[in-house]
Amino acid sequence: MDRSTLEQVVRTYADMVYRLARVHMGNPADADDVFQDVFLKFAEKSPDFSSEEHLRAWLIRVTLNRCRSHYRSNWWKRIAPLEDAVHAVLPAPKDPMLDEALDKLPSRYRTVIHLHYFENYDTSEIAALTGQRSSTVRSQLTRARQMLALHLKGEADA
Repeated sequence: MDRSTLEQVVRTYADMVYRLARVHMGNPADADDVFQDVFLKFAEKSPDFSSEEHLRAWLIRVTLNRCRSHYRSNWWKRIAPLEDAVHAVLPAPKDPMLDEALDKLPSRYRTVIHLHYFENYDTSEIAALTGQRSSTVRSQLTRARQMLALHLKGEADA
């Protein structure tokens, strides 16, 4: 793969891959690691895709797989989160209450919400990307919406 192709793919899909990794991982440092792994894998494999949509789906699938692998690693099992850690500065969210409510969701719900509302995938496409059944994705979306409603009303536990 030539350098210009790699640079074009990174420029085009960097935001999408990072946002998905950030949503799934929950913090910027781990999202950065996943981001690097995804594009490193792309550079190593040099896959040839029939369409832009196929490339996009491949990147999403690899991102989700790298996030899952990250959680399964021995290193991840031995660490303890620092409650007082300072997070990297991200662009200010459009709705801080919604952003805070999304952060409270379990990662499986954040993932389907992100893919559905921010990346505009329907439930069958999300199912194909995540390796789940469409009915499972629909159930997760329903539960996530209910949890978001509770968090936004202030009725959910912290």
